[in-house]
Amino acid sequence: MFKSYAYGFPRLGKNREFKKATENFWKGKIKELEFLQEMSRLKDSIAENYRKYVDMFPEGEFTLYDNMLDTAIMLGVYKVNNLADYFNLCRGKEALELTKWFNTNYHYLVPFIRKGFEPSLNLEWLNRYKLTHKSDILYLIGPFTFLKLSKGEAKDNFFEILEKLADLYTEIAASYKHLHIDEPALVLDLSQEEIQSLMRAYRKIAAKGKVRLFTYYDSVELLEELYNLPLEGIGLDFVSNAENLRIIEERGFPQEKTLIAGVVTGRNVWRTNYQKISKILERLAQHTKNIVVSNAAPLYHLPFSIENETSLPPELKSALAFAKERLGEIRNIAGKEAQEEIIFSPKENSSLRLKIKELKEDAFIKSHSLEERQKIQKEELDLPLFPTTTIGSFPQDSEVRKKRHLFRKGEIGIAEYKSFIREKIKSLVRYQEEKGLDVLVHGEFERTDMVEFFAQKLEGIATTDSGWIISYGTRCYRPPIIYSDISRPSDMTIEEISYAQSLTKKPVKGMLTGPVTIIAWSFVREDIPIKEVAFQLSLALQEEIAAYERNDIKIVQIDEPAFREKAPLKKKKWREYFDWAVKSFNLASSQVRPQTQIHTHMCYSEFGEIIEEINKLDFDVITIETARSRGDIIKDFERIEFKKQIGLGVWDIHSPAVPSKEEMQKVVERALEKLPKENFWINPDCGLKTRNWPEVSDSLDNMVSLAKDLRNRYQTIKK
Repeated sequence: MFKSYAYGFPRLGKNREFKKATENFWKGKIKELEFLQEMSRLKDSIAENYRKYVDMFPEGEFTLYDNMLDTAIMLGVYKVNNLADYFNLCRGKEALELTKWFNTNYHYLVPFIRKGFEPSLNLEWLNRYKLTHKSDILYLIGPFTFLKLSKGEAKDNFFEILEKLADLYTEIAASYKHLHIDEPALVLDLSQEEIQSLMRAYRKIAAKGKVRLFTYYDSVELLEELYNLPLEGIGLDFVSNAENLRIIEERGFPQEKTLIAGVVTGRNVWRTNYQKISKILERLAQHTKNIVVSNAAPLYHLPFSIENETSLPPELKSALAFAKERLGEIRNIAGKEAQEEIIFSPKENSSLRLKIKELKEDAFIKSHSLEERQKIQKEELDLPLFPTTTIGSFPQDSEVRKKRHLFRKGEIGIAEYKSFIREKIKSLVRYQEEKGLDVLVHGEFERTDMVEFFAQKLEGIATTDSGWIISYGTRCYRPPIIYSDISRPSDMTIEEISYAQSLTKKPVKGMLTGPVTIIAWSFVREDIPIKEVAFQLSLALQEEIAAYERNDIKIVQIDEPAFREKAPLKKKKWREYFDWAVKSFNLASSQVRPQTQIHTHMCYSEFGEIIEEINKLDFDVITIETARSRGDIIKDFERIEFKKQIGLGVWDIHSPAVPSKEEMQKVVERALEKLPKENFWINPDCGLKTRNWPEVSDSLDNMVSLAKDLRNRYQTIKK
């Protein structure tokens, strides 16, 4: 028998109560008191789920938007007096940069630490808006991870600031019985100076309180150093890697500390293999008797519960476990209860497997060079200098959502639904032409999500009814489940794209989601190498692109926003990942005609470290997020020989604020110092699905006006 512990349970709620209450508060439909009462009920329901299944759990995980922002407020980086101040930092004029949380699809708000920053403790925020009260175990993001993931001028004084932050955590440690401190940054590649600074900080913090330090997403190479700290317990991930177990078997584990063994995954949905986990626990028990069974990563990467699903095939559903079921697994493993082994046998496509096995290097290479394609495409497309476009989606207002809901419920037929979508496309094409955009999109009104839509069109992938998880703030999506070999039984997007193209002489982009992103934003089968899954998706997309060309679509966009996020946290593993990731993108578009211009889109990740890998992707144009980072990525493109065309996002679509032409111009002017004007596009930083029409209208007017001003300034208006 072991004790059990769980953390990171999703705040979204069984029926997305978090999203509904928060957005109603933003819209003024409910007052602050009612909003906070609903948040308190959600927090209490999470605690009830914990109590039902496990012995221990932390308090303080709950956030009204993002825990990194909460930590920044607690440490005095931002002064927040009310919810208006708070949400302004989340989505208003002062909105912080968004980026991926390690190699997951969760986004966090990036704190910006200014020069001269002096940390100060604000526990009132914990008590008032994080709905935290005195508890046995308080959850915190650790000072090292917080500082490592922040930005700003003060980062030059990293070690000095970390020492000051440690003083504040020491104050907190003295006030609580136990601290649960998340330090996932410890699995990154760290310098000796960083490790030494970390050790100094935790000698100070752990000397004043009982600290349980948690790492996850990969192995910890400084595990022996952690042994020497006065920690009460260490939480380790035994699912994502074999290294943590190997280190313990080689070097032991301190008997005075508790090992919080993360043996139940928090990042995939396949039921736990109890026999495998029992063997891991047996091996760990040879080195320590103080073992607590836990999850290997926060559970908010999983949907609420599998019990909400009614449409999955029974044999597949029986093989799955979401967050609530993970709590049950932790309880059962801790209690050493015997479990029925569920064997799920995916269907194999032997011809597809053989085709992938026989792929040669030339299968990943286009027949024409970039320079040849640029010359042909310039003549074919005849676009002006600083061409304008959008990323793909347009607002999905209540009318669109209602119609889709009625169609899914069977209350309207497919003919009526398709007619409605066509009218929306027709109206949008006219709207974009009136706005003066140069390259149009069809608006994606038929798509609920950029991954789920394709999952519903492909064989070998299942979608859920209620499998929602949070991507950032209140933005939710339902990750599909890749359970078998993938194939494209019929056209996926041709009908809508070709209809849009028939309405205009301007080019309309064909819109596809790339293989890496489909994998990153899905729950993936584990019985074959992930590389093979990627190539299966690439071949399906290759077939779709060929259908575009048969329908005279001249521009195809393959979105890969997850290209950076899917990369392993340790650089020693990058070579293997980027080999298949780059090849999977190139395979999807390798057979196109030189006249077909291939675009890609990336957003909300730290791209600087992988800029060389991005350059290996054989696209013609890339659109990339820069609005919240104020164009910082330009310095990364300076380091490479970048000959392709680029559109740096000049408008932050994750904020309702309408950017002025002057704000957009700052991003462009900075870019044009380093990039040739002939290769520069003007566009938002992401899709417009979540915005409303008045915001979009004003922002597009400013964006197109900016492009016209730039053309006039550079005196290259086409006659």
